[in-house]
Amino acid sequence: MAFWWPLIVLALAYGLCRFLFMLIPVNVPSIDVDVSDGKSFRDSSTLSQFRVVAFPQFLLERASILVHSTVLLTRAMAFVSAVQLRKGIRRRRTASFTCKLKLSFANWFTIVGVWYMLQIPPRGRTQQSETKVQCYEPATMKYLGYFPALSPSEVEERVALAKKAQTVWAKSSFKQRRQFLRILLKYILEHQQLICEVSSRDTGKTMVDASLGEIMTTCEKITWLLSEGERWLKPEYRSSGRSMIHKKAKVEFHPLGVIGAIVSWNYPFHNVFNPMLAAVFSGNGIVIKVSEHASWSGCFYFRIIQAALTAVGAPDNLVDVITGFAETGEALVSSVDKVIFVGSPGVGKKIMRNAAKNLVPVTLELGGKDAFIVCEDVDVPHVAQVAVRAALQSSGQNCAGAERFYVHRDVYASFVTQVSQIVKSVSAGPPLTGRYDMGALCMQEHSERLQNLVNDALEKGAEIVARGSFGHLGEGAVDQFFPPTVIVNVDHTMKLMQEEAFGPILPIMKFSTDEEAIKLANDSRYGLGCAVFSGSQRRAREIASKIHTGVAAVNDFASSYMCQAILSLVFT
Repeated sequence: MAFWWPLIVLALAYGLCRFLFMLIPVNVPSIDVDVSDGKSFRDSSTLSQFRVVAFPQFLLERASILVHSTVLLTRAMAFVSAVQLRKGIRRRRTASFTCKLKLSFANWFTIVGVWYMLQIPPRGRTQQSETKVQCYEPATMKYLGYFPALSPSEVEERVALAKKAQTVWAKSSFKQRRQFLRILLKYILEHQQLICEVSSRDTGKTMVDASLGEIMTTCEKITWLLSEGERWLKPEYRSSGRSMIHKKAKVEFHPLGVIGAIVSWNYPFHNVFNPMLAAVFSGNGIVIKVSEHASWSGCFYFRIIQAALTAVGAPDNLVDVITGFAETGEALVSSVDKVIFVGSPGVGKKIMRNAAKNLVPVTLELGGKDAFIVCEDVDVPHVAQVAVRAALQSSGQNCAGAERFYVHRDVYASFVTQVSQIVKSVSAGPPLTGRYDMGALCMQEHSERLQNLVNDALEKGAEIVARGSFGHLGEGAVDQFFPPTVIVNVDHTMKLMQEEAFGPILPIMKFSTDEEAIKLANDSRYGLGCAVFSGSQRRAREIASKIHTGVAAVNDFASSYMCQAILSLVFT
């Protein structure tokens, strides 16, 4: 007993010191990030040309008011001049001259206004915009500006610079890397509203959706890396086996080099930061190709990363963000040491094909058609609330969003009633007004595709039982919204139950047994995730274990996104 006392005391002392050490605040410097909006500038360390054009939101409106006011003023002057005609030739000539001068000014200003509006490029990718990525606010279709579509040679140059920087960063200490994370975390927490507003403007999501999907997940990623990242990268000793018992076997983790990330548009902040955080912390460089549908926000978020890297003395060009179309992404795939891609299966196949030419390893996340299973022993009102959030979060534009609802026939009617009541109360509209529950669709013409899926289901016997409402929509942005919709009497012959919708639609189907629910859930070419709800945890886990998906949530939705020990990608 006397032998153990010193060990116990030492262990308690060690634990107390660790606890007290945790209470000592870490000195984390603040960073300044350029948040100018409406200025054109050049920055050789970022994009070759970075234009943020915000003034169409107010300048054109003021211009139209000014033109209208000038025309009214001219007409008034003309009326006054006509009255003065009766008072003599001399005064009439003076008034006539004044009228012509004012009218000329009005015509000139009108011409300038029309000319400027003609400079705003048309929506979509056109032959004239092959070298530029045009950016709009989905909720209002106001023009945000443009970014260069980089050529393959420009991409190769950016990657070469990142590789040069990575050789220096690979020798950095974990202390320096943790400081980088702490600086980012501090900035994010202090500027949550700004980050969410930028995401909202570029993708059409509400501020609540941005807070949940952008801020919470990213902060959790950072805190997990701070507490667990170094431990996961330490060398691991393994069994050397009986024949090599006199030897030691060890696994070491070394940086790969430069990671190429091609990320989607639906969560621009998180999708940029998620691969960047893991890559930089594990000693790599990274070049991120942001989506052409979210380049405006992605390039702003890049400024935050740059400022934090500068604050810790990281080499220039360690992290880079590039913009462009398919050609830009193809060049990135063939230039880097590993590829991360989040997007559609079609593009994922092309990336694998191009990566195979140089044997570049790839990590892909290729969409989903997640099943949401509701057993008869659940609290229906509670699960109905979760179901609506699972389908409508970010207007349904969620990789792990629920797209197929399978409900036990004993609670089917009550579940449909509860969900319908909630959906009918949901209104969609411009998110930054703060008056609406759901925002816009990010991609142009996506609402037409959603309507085609609904029409196909209706033609095959489905029925719409509930729809949400629209708020005040701008004339040019009506097509960017789709009403939240509940559809029943669906089956697997319908495209809506087979193709990824990526929209605010809840198709609900009955099942009678657990085996039938499992069979329906597995009848899909997608396998990203699923959610199972039951009053019995054991039953829910058993059902979830038999569904062929990468992640599964039991009595919850998408909770795995907050468990970084499962989802974190460490590039070593």
